[in-house]
Amino acid sequence: MSTPKPKKLKKLILQKKDPKQELSDYKKQAEENLAGWQRAKADFLNYKKDQEKYLKEFRKYASEDVIVKLLPTIDNFELATKHLPKDLENSNWAKGIVCIKNQFDNFLKEVGVEEIKSVGEKFDPNLFESVGEEESDQEEGTVIAEVQKGYRMFGKVVRVGKVKIAVKNIKY
Repeated sequence: MSTPKPKKLKKLILQKKDPKQELSDYKKQAEENLAGWQRAKADFLNYKKDQEKYLKEFRKYASEDVIVKLLPTIDNFELATKHLPKDLENSNWAKGIVCIKNQFDNFLKEVGVEEIKSVGEKFDPNLFESVGEEESDQEEGTVIAEVQKGYRMFGKVVRVGKVKIAVKNIKY
């Protein structure tokens, strides 16, 4: 190992800081690093919470598309049970149809789907689609008939109900 030349030695000595100042600088740098790390940790924890919230919402509505595609089948079971002939009401076939409809209804409840009440309610375009008007003694704009049920999933409308609304005097 070679010894430094006098010019280099003098330069190194001049660059040498006071040990107290050097210690103070290192402490300051350590505090800055700690503060930066703490901010990064807080940012990461916030990001993690946001992702968990997003995934929870995603899981909640992930099956929405399947449910919407299933609703016409459920509508058909509803129609089948409403229009059972009197002579077939006690047959095993009819009981099976009713049982399947009830299974669908229970399934919808389990996955957070509920029917939107319509008849007797005030028409709300966020919940209903008007497919007709009929003269009625009820207040104008009241839903008087349900053509197709509407559904909500966890409070979000997944299918609007198709309804007929009351009007006073229809003039053609």
